[in-house]
Amino acid sequence: MLRKTYGSRLRDFGLALLLATSIVLPLALRAQKSDTAKPTADLPSGAMQAKATTACTECHEARIILQQRLSKAAWTKEVDKMTKWGALVDPADRDALIEYLSTNFSPDKPPYEPPRSASAQGSK
Repeated sequence: MLRKTYGSRLRDFGLALLLATSIVLPLALRAQKSDTAKPTADLPSGAMQAKATTACTECHEARIILQQRLSKAAWTKEVDKMTKWGALVDPADRDALIEYLSTNFSPDKPPYEPPRSASAQGSK
């Protein structure tokens, strides 16, 4: 009977790990891309849509913004807080971003209604 040496067992383990990684990693990356692509598409169009998408959805989904109904003063505090926490907002864009958010997500706007899945719509 042949006994495997430590080196050959290590090589077999390395090959198994490489094989598993080459299968699992692409699947995980594909799932991650599809999960993050949709939430950013929901922000309303406007001059600052791209900036809001870049600055805000780097850390959280657009749904977090869509649910908010804040005054201009509250959006100002929110943007300043997020900037302190690391949101990349150019100082030249700050006021325009606040204006975009307070115009599109103000207290006088109707409440956010999340999209319903086909199965949820059919059960009504």
